[in-house]
Amino acid sequence: MRELLYLTHRLPYPPNKGDKIRSWHMLQYLSRHFRVHLGCFIDNEEDWEHTRRVAELCASTRFIDLRRHAARWRAMQALLARQSMSVHYYRDPQLLAWVHDLLAGGRVRHALAYSGPMAQYLDGGAGSALYRLIDFVDVDSDKWRQYADSKPWPVSLLYRRESQMLLQYERHIAQQFSAASFVSQAEATLFRQCAPLARRKTGHFNNGVDAAYFAPGLALTPAPYPAGAQVLVFTGAMDYWPNIDAARWFVQQIWPALRYRYPALLFYIVGSHPAAQVRELARVPGVVVTGTVPDIRPYLAGATLAVAPLRIARGVQNKVLEAMAMGKIVLATPQALEGIAAQPGLELLLARDEIEFIHHATRVLQQQAPESAMGAAARQLVLQDYDWERNLQGLGAMLGLQAQANPGHIVPAEQLHPTREPS
Repeated sequence: MRELLYLTHRLPYPPNKGDKIRSWHMLQYLSRHFRVHLGCFIDNEEDWEHTRRVAELCASTRFIDLRRHAARWRAMQALLARQSMSVHYYRDPQLLAWVHDLLAGGRVRHALAYSGPMAQYLDGGAGSALYRLIDFVDVDSDKWRQYADSKPWPVSLLYRRESQMLLQYERHIAQQFSAASFVSQAEATLFRQCAPLARRKTGHFNNGVDAAYFAPGLALTPAPYPAGAQVLVFTGAMDYWPNIDAARWFVQQIWPALRYRYPALLFYIVGSHPAAQVRELARVPGVVVTGTVPDIRPYLAGATLAVAPLRIARGVQNKVLEAMAMGKIVLATPQALEGIAAQPGLELLLARDEIEFIHHATRVLQQQAPESAMGAAARQLVLQDYDWERNLQGLGAMLGLQAQANPGHIVPAEQLHPTREPS
């Protein structure tokens, strides 16, 4: 069996946040086709207990403890070097030495870097002789640009600089590597515009959803909400800035009008490690901040409406796909729907501003059985377009596992499984 080096910026288990969901399913797929050598960082103390589960799928592993204070110091040093802070944040001599020793054996011929900063370990040296795939997932440089637009000076200046430095790095890596992949056609199209010299190497494969796990009608207990309550729910990692910004914007700009019309209405913010700015929202009448929960599904199943009020986003929002898989009506901003080929009005609801959010939410709350048609259409879309096993064939094609792929040519995922363009 062929051997592959897989580098990730975070332990790909448990799959409890967006990046880990994708990297975990990729590892499972890769382990069926390669002897996988995994090198990754661990940035959460709780994740150390899961290393054995991950190692079971690998021929060898190297886990690096990511000390956040040291990583932030490295990121600050990038300012003097006129380089990307994100790249320096994940620069570690121990991991570099492990990669060097592994490649010196000459058995590894393929390498996959998950997220841009991990590509630095394959940039030059023995890595140049490999077939190298970089899964950027999102166009992170554009995400930093969005951060800059939302932050006051001087933080905005720092973030804008990072956007520029990271884009230079992304262009360099895409040109040097054999192929580059993204999480959606929209992300791949944006990157082709940002890095035209790498456009022929750029493709994508969609995320998926475990539709058997996220299924409507499951007997989930205990019920997290008061009996008979109408509830809006927002899920996600609540220490992640786009989610923090979304929760604050919703509570400050949308919630007062909805709560005025429906005094008993509840808004649940469900997700791990809520930042102080999120915890403060629990002081607002009707708003509940749960923190980490053992199972997100009961909160989705019992909600009247799942909201995704993101103003900053790149890639595909798993929170949207999971709610759709459970047959829930989703009300989301255009940013939250980036990369999801759903038709507003048929499979979900689209709100471009506060007024549309209030309008759509009010209509759903007034209905007696709001989920029957739209919820069913949402789940059908997930079953049709967001099956992991089917979508990971795109990854296989990029690594030469399909007959129509070869190391010099990247097969765009849309040729493998056509999907509808977002309307």
